[in-house]
Amino acid sequence: MNLPTGPALPRRTLLGAAGLLALPAMSVPADMHHPPWSRQAVIYQVNVRQFSAEGTLRAVQAQLPRLKALGVDILWLMPIQPIGRLNRKGGLGSYYSIRDYTAVNPEFGTLADAKAFVAAAHGQGFKVILDWVANHTAWDHPWATTHKDRYKLNARGEVYAVTFNEGQPGEEHWEDVVALDYRSEGLRAAMIDAMAFWVREAGFDGFRCDVASMVPTDFWVRARRALEAVKPLFMLAESDAVDLHTSGAFDMTYGWDLADQVFKKVGRGEAGAPLLKAWLAGQSAGYPAHAYRMRFTSNHDFNSWHGSDAELYGDAHQALAVLAFTLPGMPLIYNGQESRLAKRLAFFEKDAIDWQGYELSDFYAGLAALKHGHPALAAGQYGAPVRLLDAPADVVAFERRQGSDVVRVAVNLSAAKQTWQGRRLGPWGWWLA
Repeated sequence: MNLPTGPALPRRTLLGAAGLLALPAMSVPADMHHPPWSRQAVIYQVNVRQFSAEGTLRAVQAQLPRLKALGVDILWLMPIQPIGRLNRKGGLGSYYSIRDYTAVNPEFGTLADAKAFVAAAHGQGFKVILDWVANHTAWDHPWATTHKDRYKLNARGEVYAVTFNEGQPGEEHWEDVVALDYRSEGLRAAMIDAMAFWVREAGFDGFRCDVASMVPTDFWVRARRALEAVKPLFMLAESDAVDLHTSGAFDMTYGWDLADQVFKKVGRGEAGAPLLKAWLAGQSAGYPAHAYRMRFTSNHDFNSWHGSDAELYGDAHQALAVLAFTLPGMPLIYNGQESRLAKRLAFFEKDAIDWQGYELSDFYAGLAALKHGHPALAAGQYGAPVRLLDAPADVVAFERRQGSDVVRVAVNLSAAKQTWQGRRLGPWGWWLA
């Protein structure tokens, strides 16, 4: 199987991904049993507004066969609920300013459209998780009037904008949202009821939980317990807090350490293979074996606020994507990356993706096939650890071995040609077997 690349980069060969290997029976720690369908999965983030010119759930649904061919398993929908009007940012507002937890933003469609989307996705073998905003609401959410006890209040007893470092240098405000107060039992019960609505009524398979560490961990534990009385779920936290794993509240957290501390520095030319090798030496410290970590080169925040793949990584991008798919964890594809998304998508306005012929679809499909085909690449306790192999200074080489299944990876993290074990690696080239 070959991985085509852009015209400026050499052709690389992907080996050893033919045929699906059965996942062997394993002893799973009782404190964290992950859904079987998650263990060798690829997650794909959908920004409904920018996914198409229409910007609707129906338009995303029409692309499900293409996403299936891409090798995607889990679809993560950014928030689909109505957006607040009061203190709205930009013309269309932030998806994370929720005005009604149990309705659909008319910009995207109807509740019937959401149900139809999930049903169609299930029919094609996908699982679907919904982005959930539990830390704050829009100013014009009905609770802000009828249940002020559910909010953090200022000295005058008023709801106020989410504030960080209050009264300190660097004080920051999220002007379009107001913070919830989890000392309120009524809030806790109402929030769980709202989450259960989407599981029960629309069939969602889990949640990606926004700024999860800003909400008490004991709430997430209680919420998961209640929601799984309806069906088993997959829970992703926008956080890297270890206690979200040790509590059993979440299956997966963000791997910001790899993305921020390694990938970005490689992309800027500030570091290379030695930094990644050092990261590998300590990357599991503090996390339980069952912790899934999400690996990525982009997501909605990276793309809109930090830069496109071209801005962040240049010619290194595909080499780093190879690492995101082969290092321990679950790889994420942000919508548009399969078409070499070359711009920052506007966050508060309409700014549709220019798909440009899906240039990197075969590249990502090949990596997804490798992920699916090798138990050694499974996430958490189900996969194999990384064992570094001898390599030149600018090359990181490793293997992951589980029983008879072995995956070997060599990636050139430099713009110069390299040789590893007699194999030639072009600038930013790789070898997989």
